[in-house]
Amino acid sequence: MDVISTFIADYGQLFVDGTIDTLIMTCVSCFFAYVIGLPMGIAFHVTTPNGLHPMKVVNTILGWIINIGRSIPFIILLVALIPFTRLLVGTSLGIWGAIVPLTVSAAPFVARIVEQSLAECDPSLVEAAQAFGASNTQIIFKVVLRETLPSLVRGVAITFVNLFGYTAMAGAVGAGGLGDIAIRYGYQRWVTEAMVVAIILCVILVIIFQTFGDWLARKVDHRRRA
Repeated sequence: MDVISTFIADYGQLFVDGTIDTLIMTCVSCFFAYVIGLPMGIAFHVTTPNGLHPMKVVNTILGWIINIGRSIPFIILLVALIPFTRLLVGTSLGIWGAIVPLTVSAAPFVARIVEQSLAECDPSLVEAAQAFGASNTQIIFKVVLRETLPSLVRGVAITFVNLFGYTAMAGAVGAGGLGDIAIRYGYQRWVTEAMVVAIILCVILVIIFQTFGDWLARKVDHRRRA
C-alpha cells in the first residue's frame, strides 16, 4: 500500500492531466475529422456510378484523395505537417499542435467509413423515396442517413479508438497525453509502473468508449424495435 500511495503522490496529478489531454486531443480531432470527412463521404457515395447523382470526375478525385490520405502512416504525416500546423495554430507542440495532424489523418478514414455505411442502405428505400418525388437532398438526410445511423455511430466509435491510438504516437513529438507519459517516464526514465498504468488507462478508456458506442448504436437502431 505504501508503494501505491507513493506512486499516486508522485504521479497521480500527472496521469490526471495526461488523461484529460488525451481525451481533448481525441474528441476535438474526431469532431473536426467528421466535419471534413462526413460531407466528403456523402459526396463520394452520391457520385458513384449507381449513386443518386453520378459524377465520374468528382468521384474519381474524391477516391484518390481518400485513398492517398489513408495510405500515409500517421507518424510520417505528423512530421510532414509541422510547417502547416505551425501556420494554422502557431505551434507544432502540445494538444493543439497534435489536433491538426490528427484531424488531417482521420478525415479520409472517416470519409471511407461514411461511404461504406451509406452503401448499406437498402436500395428499395431509395427507390420508394424517389417514387414519392423526394429530392436527392431529402433522400440523403431523411432516408439514407437515418437508415444507416447505427452503422455511422459505430464508425464514430472506431474513429475514436483509432485516434486514441494516434495520440500515443503524437506523444513522441511532444504532444502530451498518456502516450507522452508512457514514453518519457515509462521508457526514457525506466519507470515501469508509469508504463503499466498508462497502458491500463488506455485500455479502460477504449473499452468504455467502444461499449458506449455499441450501446448507442443499438439505441438508435429503429429496425431492432420494428
